[in-house]
Amino acid sequence: MTADEISSDDSCVTVPLGARRYDILIGANLIERAGAEIAARLPDVRAAVVSDENVAALYLEPLQGSLAAAGIESTAIVLPAGEKTKHFDHVIDAAERVLDARLERGDLVLALGGGVIGDLAGFVAGIVRRGMRLVQVPTSLLAQVDSSVGGKTGINTAHGKNLVGVFHQPALVLADTGVLDTLSAREFRAGYAEMVKYGLIDRPDFFAWLEDRWREVFAGGPARVKAIAQSCQAKADVVAADEHEHGHRALLNLGHTFGHALEAATGYDGARLVHGEGVAIGMVLAHQFSARLNLASPDDADRVAAHLRAVGLPTAMGDIEGPLPPPDILLDHIGQDKKVKKGKLTFVLTRGVGRSFLADDVPPSAVLSFLKEKHPQ
Repeated sequence: MTADEISSDDSCVTVPLGARRYDILIGANLIERAGAEIAARLPDVRAAVVSDENVAALYLEPLQGSLAAAGIESTAIVLPAGEKTKHFDHVIDAAERVLDARLERGDLVLALGGGVIGDLAGFVAGIVRRGMRLVQVPTSLLAQVDSSVGGKTGINTAHGKNLVGVFHQPALVLADTGVLDTLSAREFRAGYAEMVKYGLIDRPDFFAWLEDRWREVFAGGPARVKAIAQSCQAKADVVAADEHEHGHRALLNLGHTFGHALEAATGYDGARLVHGEGVAIGMVLAHQFSARLNLASPDDADRVAAHLRAVGLPTAMGDIEGPLPPPDILLDHIGQDKKVKKGKLTFVLTRGVGRSFLADDVPPSAVLSFLKEKHPQ
């Protein structure tokens, strides 16, 4: 497929998991139509709508109105906004409130928000009554193209990001493209980094298309729908092949090993670094590290960095406001990465744009040397 052949006609992407297959609907006004879409697929359910204070102020009322119009009784659980909400305390609070509402296993948890709410609400759905139905209504670009799809849920601990969680697939994803117009420029850019990731993994034509058309994606309209649909299709293909990340799915973590370490190093302070920004820096570092190991040309790393800089994303550790811990502490954070096996470091590296692969047993000494070189000391 060439970049110009990416079609915007399909507003529905299916994740083919047999009896657990589900649709990702992409389009405008889906929050207002959510009740009808859910009722058509999941009849006779009640719902717990989990959201955060910022998103709830904008979309909780229309969503609950849509549910009510479709005959779906709902209760709202509104949590604080921000990455620090992904904590055991809020999981317990949300779980207790789902049980207080006397929702049953066949009922559903509905995640209305960005990646934080999607991850936490998905975790709650996965553990309450040993598994309730889940509907994702992602309201950030990052959540629409990445975290709402694929069934990964989880929370953060002092040891690292997303280290506690379960795989729990949604029954439906409703990606309302209209809500993206309310995002700040910073939030939109952060989600765009995840779009770029799909091109860099194994879709070089998509990356080239983004290089050429990113301004249209940012402006909205057909190009934005194309980019979201292509990103969702890329993730759906990988999830279908490796649902529980035993191999190929780990490629979706391109940039995340470095990025998660940087998030942990900044204490998950969204004022300093949000997830997509960490991924952007991490993807550049992954390409630079690959060049350092003579796996790829330095020109590839320069190309990736140039595009991310063009859209306004950070591309180096020195772009993060405030001090960072020394390289050995960053290496400790990397050592807590979910891909570590028997203490051996695993990275998603690359042989060029769109040619990523999983590298097992990367020498810690090589990583530490590289971190020392790139650290803004």
